[in-house]
Amino acid sequence: MLLIYPGSFDPVTEGHISIIRRAAEFASVIVAVLDNPTKSTLFTTQERLGFLKDTLQVEVDCFSGLLAEYAVQKDADALLRGLRNPSEFTSENKYAMYNSAISATLGKRIETIFLPALPELAHVSSTIIKEAAAHIYKSGLNDSFIAEHVPPTVRAALKKQYSVM
Repeated sequence: MLLIYPGSFDPVTEGHISIIRRAAEFASVIVAVLDNPTKSTLFTTQERLGFLKDTLQVEVDCFSGLLAEYAVQKDADALLRGLRNPSEFTSENKYAMYNSAISATLGKRIETIFLPALPELAHVSSTIIKEAAAHIYKSGLNDSFIAEHVPPTVRAALKKQYSVM
């Protein structure tokens, strides 16, 4: 079974890594970084790919355009999405239905598998990490929260990005 785990991963967090590693126990996983030039990101696509490749033992790739098209091109069996809380299911399910319908028109219906976050990581998101890092590094505070929730390469990049020179 081949799963595509798409996302911006700006930056990758321990929450993402947990989903990927748990899914990789029963399937092959391609982590697909969205390269969307119209979306503002903290890190470039190449930086995000590098963080993932440094951290994981799965295939890492990037894509632009429709996820459903990418999944069909890769001959994926399903998409993988992590859920941190029940309210995320509502929005993620809309995308799952959309991707299923679009992929069917391209010759292969791609379903979505949802994997819940571990309770100890359910509060972690890329947005929270960026907001916390901005304050922590600009204020010179202890960064143990960041260290617990991102890989070392991401921690160093966040510190470089947000530290006051």
